[in-house]
Amino acid sequence: MRRVRYESTGGPLFLEEAPVPEPGPGELLVRCAAVGVTLPVVRKVTEAAEPIALGGEIAGEVVAAGEGVTRFRVGERVTGLCFGHGYADFAVLHEAIASPIPDGASAVDAVALVRGGLVAYGVLETARAAPGESVLVTAAASGVGHLAVQLARVRGAGRVVGAVSDPGKAEFVRSLGADDCIQYGDDSWGDPVDCVLDAVGGDLLTPALAALAPHGRLVAYSSGGGTVRAYDLLVGAKTVTGFQMALIARGRPDLYERWRRELWRLFAEGTVKPAVHAEFALEDAAKAHEVIERRANLGKVVLRP
Repeated sequence: MRRVRYESTGGPLFLEEAPVPEPGPGELLVRCAAVGVTLPVVRKVTEAAEPIALGGEIAGEVVAAGEGVTRFRVGERVTGLCFGHGYADFAVLHEAIASPIPDGASAVDAVALVRGGLVAYGVLETARAAPGESVLVTAAASGVGHLAVQLARVRGAGRVVGAVSDPGKAEFVRSLGADDCIQYGDDSWGDPVDCVLDAVGGDLLTPALAALAPHGRLVAYSSGGGTVRAYDLLVGAKTVTGFQMALIARGRPDLYERWRRELWRLFAEGTVKPAVHAEFALEDAAKAHEVIERRANLGKVVLRP
């Protein structure tokens, strides 16, 4: 089979021939039809001290199952997060974090909707965003952010604001249902909001926290780091909470499954529509990474093995 690899930090991505992996106990072997490209993986390629396996969201057909697998059979279509080599013709997926793809949805729909949608849904749940409250979403045009904007509107937010790095993304963000779209460098982010969903981190945490109204809640789910001053929390009785999807998947499988079913229901209704910025062939993985590095994407970037 073909898979994408690199040999040194920041080094070029290239295709190589590799043996088809064997699924271990509790694992599925999936013939990949679509692979989602994520910012955390792109960052690891450029920043990690040692080369990593290029994993991520995959979707495709189960072609083999390891010992003890009970939920899926060969021939069924699944999606989930691959922690090994996912930029490949075949990849291994743990049964516990695999989800079925319903009829009427494509593999591309699945990688654009499920993982990013679960994060967006979970972040809104963590923020306790109540109907009528205002929500600000950073990285609002990203694979997760564009779904968070839609979900905030579906869940009854009184005002939804998108924050982006490039003014050229504003029209796209408004088309998702945002009432307004601001840029990170703006002097003012407008009227204070009840909730901020932050996917950027770093230096952006300070203005994001300042955008909160008194008693506001910021949920951080970025891999970009950053520091919050305790004084900035005390002044307005604000809170910051971290969110990680893997903890929900491992520790609350019931919740994970409920959110997943709700996402597919909203998709079937046409209420939430995942946007795909571009699809790339496996051999063009470097071009897909470049789109993410430039923050040029409007929605999801997908590889098609």
